[in-house]
Amino acid sequence: MSEFTTVARPYARAAFNYALEQGAIENWHEMLAFAAIVAEQEDVNRFLKSAAHREQTTEVFIGVCGEQLNEKGQNLIKVMASNDRLSALPEVARLFGELRAEYDKEVTVDVTSATELTDAELANISAALEKRLERKVKLNCSVDPSTIGGLLVQAGDLVIDGTLRSKLARLANTLQS
Repeated sequence: MSEFTTVARPYARAAFNYALEQGAIENWHEMLAFAAIVAEQEDVNRFLKSAAHREQTTEVFIGVCGEQLNEKGQNLIKVMASNDRLSALPEVARLFGELRAEYDKEVTVDVTSATELTDAELANISAALEKRLERKVKLNCSVDPSTIGGLLVQAGDLVIDGTLRSKLARLANTLQS
């Protein structure tokens, strides 16, 4: 979790609520993602931390973002700059993405297996997780041969460890007890 989470949360929530009101969630998501990429650039980040005049910082930042920001997006940048919070912009974009996923009832699930999963297996896993989590599931698959077999499923705080590696470790613990 970023050091800016507490600072960024109200900005992300305000931007999300406004975007929801205007029916422009996708547009705001793109604007914030672009502004976050700009803010993360080493030169820009150094400038944001060293700039003495907020007006100058705001103008330069908005100039760099160009037409990627609409008038309301520029207003958000101005408010954040006036409160010396532009360095929290990447976290605002991340939290906005979380709010969007929650609104869309989507969850990204990390699935780790010992071998590459087939399309049929992925479809079965996705369907089972959608039923259990009551959300649309986006699978993020990876292969880790050290799992030996089975799956490791992680969705937020939920962890389902059905790997042979963990089962063997539990069996070894039980035998040693």
